[in-house]
Amino acid sequence: MPSHHPPAAAANPSSDLEIELWGGHECTVNRVGDRWFDQTPLSGHEHRVSDLELVAGLGMRSVRYPALWERIAPRHPHACDFAWTDGRMAEFQRLGLQPILTLCHHGSGPHYTSLLHDTFAAGLARHAGLVARRYPWVRDWTPVNEPLTTARFSALYGFWYPHLADEGAFWRVLLNEIDATRLSMRAIRAVNPAARLIQTDDLGFVHATPPLQAEADHVNERRWMTWDLLCGHVVPGHALWDRLVAFGLEERLRQIADDPCPPDVVGVNHYLSSERLFDHRLERYEHRSLADRRVWDADGTPHVDVDAIRHLRTGVLGPAALLAQAWARYGLPIAVTECHNGTSREEQVRWFVEVWDTARQLRREGVDIRAVTAWSLLGSYDWNRMVTRSAGHYEPGVFDVRSGQPRPTLLAHVLRDLASGRTPVAPGLHVPGWWRRESRFRDTPPSNDRLFQLPADRSDPQAAAALLIVSDDGPLAQVVARACESRGLHYVLAGEQEAVAVLRRLQPWALLDAVDRDRLCPSWANETLPPAGRGGRDQLVQAGEQLGVPCAAFARFDGAARAQAQTGALLLACTGPVYTPWDRAAPAVAMLDALDRAQPLDAASAPWDLVYGPDLVDGVLDLLLDGVRGPVSFLPRESWTEAEFASVLAAVADRDPTLVAGAGSRDADGAELAAWRASSHLPLAETTLERFVREARQARPAGLPVVDCGHEAPDRGRLAA
Repeated sequence: MPSHHPPAAAANPSSDLEIELWGGHECTVNRVGDRWFDQTPLSGHEHRVSDLELVAGLGMRSVRYPALWERIAPRHPHACDFAWTDGRMAEFQRLGLQPILTLCHHGSGPHYTSLLHDTFAAGLARHAGLVARRYPWVRDWTPVNEPLTTARFSALYGFWYPHLADEGAFWRVLLNEIDATRLSMRAIRAVNPAARLIQTDDLGFVHATPPLQAEADHVNERRWMTWDLLCGHVVPGHALWDRLVAFGLEERLRQIADDPCPPDVVGVNHYLSSERLFDHRLERYEHRSLADRRVWDADGTPHVDVDAIRHLRTGVLGPAALLAQAWARYGLPIAVTECHNGTSREEQVRWFVEVWDTARQLRREGVDIRAVTAWSLLGSYDWNRMVTRSAGHYEPGVFDVRSGQPRPTLLAHVLRDLASGRTPVAPGLHVPGWWRRESRFRDTPPSNDRLFQLPADRSDPQAAAALLIVSDDGPLAQVVARACESRGLHYVLAGEQEAVAVLRRLQPWALLDAVDRDRLCPSWANETLPPAGRGGRDQLVQAGEQLGVPCAAFARFDGAARAQAQTGALLLACTGPVYTPWDRAAPAVAMLDALDRAQPLDAASAPWDLVYGPDLVDGVLDLLLDGVRGPVSFLPRESWTEAEFASVLAAVADRDPTLVAGAGSRDADGAELAAWRASSHLPLAETTLERFVREARQARPAGLPVVDCGHEAPDRGRLAA
């Protein structure tokens, strides 16, 4: 078997060369049944060539980009439409950007082929030749994105077409993708001999309890197979040779090994959920997320497959160790070809900067790492459910496209600094990410400790870099403080009477008025408290404008409230009544408590317009960090009745849906209200309810106002089993 150690001819990189900043457009076109899910129209990039100028403005050199078989020749291999791609490639040339063209991104090809069909490899190679002849100047190519991951999701787990759960089919799919890559690069290099193969795949690691260690060992060997096959390493003596030969694949393996196509760059895609834990102790994971709910089986041992970062206290490897493993195995140049964290803004920044710094350090140590890629430039849709249905769940990326036009997020400003060689500055950047804090573990007891609260004076040098929260000690201010604790954002609390003086003394990065002036967040046991006045808010906003400190506040959705925020420095979150996971009298909490006790619910047909407080506050903090101003909708996206809400809650909580009685429909929303729902910055209700169920159950025994650290939707659910 060929050595996995770096070949003697592989030169160590020059440590003084800077890491390149690459970008990536989430361009997946995957098939589920007879439907193709295409990310490009969802992000709006289908009709905005101007997005590329925004990307170039960040200082990126190369961008992973689609020239997908399914989009260019969807009906017949000889009926190709290059008009869309032509316009984008011309813009790449004008801007001086280098595309890394992807020909099949989690897809199975158009309807006239499939991953298991004999025509797949030759068909993709034909497409590759057409694309190369049309754009002969393109240097970098990824014919098949993540072959191993796509094969797993399509033929081992059954998520995507052809929806199989058969190991033999899985290996045949993978070999078809490898052959498609080899043949495609042959066709491309016939046009441009200098063309480079940038071969991407997910790189994680599986940890396991002792009864499942053999299964974990197999998966940990299997994770290399995309690159092993292309490098010609899968020959007699390879750890998986006998297993594949047993499926009748010996001849194909020998053909691939005799005519390998080693990557010019090993493209490592790694997510915080890429490291997994196989655990047979099912009772420990009663409240695992929807994405991890399935119980798997390995040789008769039932087990869960969950993210290691939240469940394993020692032994998680992390990106530095995994990148070093790839270098030791292949000795080929490496790029981090996907770096993304689907959570709050400051956590996205922390993760990218950590991976960037890791790559730079490894390069200084002699590892030939060329680039780190900011993935999901325009965000992504429905990856929290593996893109198996079109629910509309959106994760912002470097830009947020929910308004219809890309808006730079905090991450965009940080990337611009990194590309230019500047040290990035952002609120909370110096705090370790949630994946490095004790609170990340699912079994960590809820705590009401205030680790990130600072005194309202200059005795602490960090106070000037904190968020100033104007507080009335009510539930809304409590939600804001707990959000800062869970996100690792330093903050200062000040009453309304002293807030202006504290603001002038500290000049914080932002001010958030959490005085509940509209009684958005009452104690549900006592809803009769009068609203507070808004005069104090005006004074705060004026002081903030004078000092250049951005301000945010909350208000009930109505025209008068929105008018207050049309000008000036105020970000106004227009929303509805708020509930929290620790208020046992809140209607949603009472419903969950009843369902968990298996008690019937007689739900009403009245409108349900309540807003989950942690989601509301997280959204406002994200927009403050992004620099957004003006009125913003935080209304529920769904126009539901109470009964409809209760039914979905029962499904998400994994409780008997027949416990919910009640039906009916509500009156249709007016045009203005419907538009504000559509533009809401709240997550979809299903995503919200998954978080709410977990946090309400955590708060139940302790009675504490706790919310989760790193509360993002499951990051692509990269199941390993």
